[in-house]
Amino acid sequence: MMSGNASRADVDAAMSYRRAICHTAPILAERGADLLLEPINSRNMPAYFLNDFGYATDLIADLALPNLKLQFDVYHRQILHGDVTMSFRTLQPIVAHVQIASVPSRNEPDGEELNYPYLFAEFDRLGYDGFVGCEYKPRAATHEGLGWFKPYRRV
Repeated sequence: MMSGNASRADVDAAMSYRRAICHTAPILAERGADLLLEPINSRNMPAYFLNDFGYATDLIADLALPNLKLQFDVYHRQILHGDVTMSFRTLQPIVAHVQIASVPSRNEPDGEELNYPYLFAEFDRLGYDGFVGCEYKPRAATHEGLGWFKPYRRV
């Protein structure tokens, strides 16, 4: 659930977001679906309300809705707070989806600041069995942009 642009210091905005979550989560639960919160970094979205993993984690704990989960976007986590591996280990119980891209370019996840082979092995070691989605800007055409995935493809 996107939060939109607002200051977290704005009490009305914070309460509005909480009400929206509390309204939506039960509707999705009836359909067997989770509601995901995704913190987004301030570099890409300077005024985005949900721009902190700690705030999102506290919100999930405070609302205590069984289907309210975290979307762990590795790209945003690295830019916002770093410490991707240790934070994933801590947050895994509330993570329902992982999303990836390279940092800082937001291109294919094949280098730069993060060691994705290590992270993928760590996700497996920890027993994460959810999906890993990609949200990146291919350096070239889409087909060429999928070349990084060849070592991980299971036929």
